[in-house]
Amino acid sequence: MFKRITNKEFNENFTDKLSNEWSLITAGTKENGFNMMTASWGFMGEMWGKDCLLMVVRPERYTMQFIDKNDCFTVSFHGYDRKLHSVCGSKSGRDTDKIKETGLSPVFKDKYVLYENAELTFVCKKLYVQPMDEKYFTDENTKIQFSGMGNMHNVIIGEITEILKSE
Repeated sequence: MFKRITNKEFNENFTDKLSNEWSLITAGTKENGFNMMTASWGFMGEMWGKDCLLMVVRPERYTMQFIDKNDCFTVSFHGYDRKLHSVCGSKSGRDTDKIKETGLSPVFKDKYVLYENAELTFVCKKLYVQPMDEKYFTDENTKIQFSGMGNMHNVIIGEITEILKSE
């Protein structure tokens, strides 16, 4: 069971929660399929007069296909469940049934998927997607550290349309 809260009622440190607890980004629908992945990089704030999340996803990740094809995505928190994040962060939904391996309980809404066993879920309407470009790094150390890890991430900005907290 979820309780809807407002952005102003969300009084946790999003950065701390994301970097220490980690999250799942999920996109898709029951009808057209969906996928989730572990994410620990992002921001929460105001953009274009709207409460937003900024998340990053590499273009080769299976979840990115679902983000591209859908108007909404969710960012959910499940406590410090490293087994969950080990599966969702290292295995592809192309060839792994992550629901079966993790015990996640999907709840299918019209335009998005959330999880019954999530402690907190941000429902976001996709507003902006753009690939990062190595030539725009202004800090050489960051460029060296992160540009050699594969394809550059896509930046995804989503308007927070709902925040759902488990009761």
